[in-house]
Amino acid sequence: MNITIITPAPPGSRAGNRATAERWKQLLEAAGHRTNLVTEYHGEPCDLFIALHAWRSHEPVVRFRKQHPDTPLIVVLTGTDIYDHQHRFPAVTHESMTLADCLVGLHHRVSLDIPERFTSKLMTVFQSADKPAKAADPKKGFDICVIGHLRDEKDPLRAALAARQLPGTSIIHVINAGKAHTPEWEHKARTEQQANPRFEWLGEIDKPAIHQLMKRCRAMVISSVMEGGANVVSEACRAGLPVIASDISGNIGLLGDDYPGYFPVGDDTELAILLQRAEQSPDFLGVLESRVNHLASRFTPQSEQASILAAIERAVAGRAGLNP
Repeated sequence: MNITIITPAPPGSRAGNRATAERWKQLLEAAGHRTNLVTEYHGEPCDLFIALHAWRSHEPVVRFRKQHPDTPLIVVLTGTDIYDHQHRFPAVTHESMTLADCLVGLHHRVSLDIPERFTSKLMTVFQSADKPAKAADPKKGFDICVIGHLRDEKDPLRAALAARQLPGTSIIHVINAGKAHTPEWEHKARTEQQANPRFEWLGEIDKPAIHQLMKRCRAMVISSVMEGGANVVSEACRAGLPVIASDISGNIGLLGDDYPGYFPVGDDTELAILLQRAEQSPDFLGVLESRVNHLASRFTPQSEQASILAAIERAVAGRAGLNP
């Protein structure tokens, strides 16, 4: 098939939507499809159209459906679509969802978080990650990583605030890797780094540096207030890195309802308790490691590719059913 993928994130961006689009392009081409990755759409024909972001891609989705009424359409729901835009801009977001032949969610609980009328065409695609090489040397100290851009949705300094509450005997050190989306967030990160000896902000780093950071850390904190299915969870699971996560739907939908490493979203006191438990209890840390290792197989490129191809089949069948 000749497939067009549209994402609002431009080339060179390290936004999650761009990474997803580029990874899907590679997986689809490996499966024998031709793909065209764009940030703007001018009506060009294709055999299948995939739009990342229901709200941000609304205009090209409407244009595509108007100009190509018989061609299958997939809309991928992002975290801001599900937990923000469908509430603030319901008409626009829901129109994109209505026009789609198949909706893709990136975690298992999306069906609970969108209107019931859309769930019949919803499929789950877990984002994949490569399996990094294991660290050659034993880990020293007790470093905790937070990987993600500094913006409101990520609540990126929650682990730093939790670290302030740890006892003086703790050796926990929180390392944050991510680009500040605004000058205000850069100021917050630098101010926290100056005031908090347990916190270090690296800024934006490349993928090899992220893998090296994960190798040296004992656990990863994902403190987001909203997520559509963070790829960093996939990376942690594939690396066998224990995850301590906020109890939002996007994290639970990846790690499972009974995962033992959740803390209430926005609660740095409860997060501090979990961090201290991870540091003091090898058994607890071992349970978290065992759980992420068990989950790792769902985040392989092969699994993601199979799920994308299944979503394409659903979209093709759905469009054919409307045009017998």
